[in-house]
Amino acid sequence: MMPLLSVIVPARDEALALPQLLADLAPLRTAGAELILVDGGSQDATCDLARERVDRLLRSAPGRALQMNAGAAVARGDYLWFVHADTRIDTAAIRDLLDVLSQRPLWGRFDVRLSGDGLALRLIGTMISLRSRLTGVASGDQGIFVAREAFERLGGYADIPLMEDLDLSRRLKRLARPRCLHTALLTSSRRWERHGIWRTVLLMWRLRLAYYCGVSPHQLARAYHRGSRP
Repeated sequence: MMPLLSVIVPARDEALALPQLLADLAPLRTAGAELILVDGGSQDATCDLARERVDRLLRSAPGRALQMNAGAAVARGDYLWFVHADTRIDTAAIRDLLDVLSQRPLWGRFDVRLSGDGLALRLIGTMISLRSRLTGVASGDQGIFVAREAFERLGGYADIPLMEDLDLSRRLKRLARPRCLHTALLTSSRRWERHGIWRTVLLMWRLRLAYYCGVSPHQLARAYHRGSRP
């Protein structure tokens, strides 16, 4: 019997991107998956656009970790799939997810591809996927899916403003290596394009290194939002 799946989408001011994701997920919802959107205080039409297209519409304080934990707390699924609002999901990704869930893995993630044109962005997506495959650590853009029992046993996402995906991955990896799906989710390249591709890459590497060296995620979040050194 196929395990019940709950898809949890944290969003804030995503009225432009969200309708495309909800359209991608509509067949999965029709097939019986539960779709939960957790809004973190949108000032645009995010909630209005989602209201009739999700099973649960929640509101919480802003912050992806808080929002995703809020969604997980009400989810009914045996598996939780965390998907960012600016992600696009094709039928191959859904097919591969359902196939792997039938094998009852502890957790897993997808490869990732950035939405923009150009060799540099394609290379970045490839390197993110390869790094994740080698390290067993996933970013939130990779659509982490996890058995509900394991997520609850670990206490869910840590209440931190940044690196919550890496923190959860590292804790899950102590239980089992992830199932790494080669199918790629398409994620928005807007931050790379807005702030400069290589400038953003260098910033993210500095933040990761600082995180692994023990710098507070709160300090890292301030550096992330101002685009400077932690």
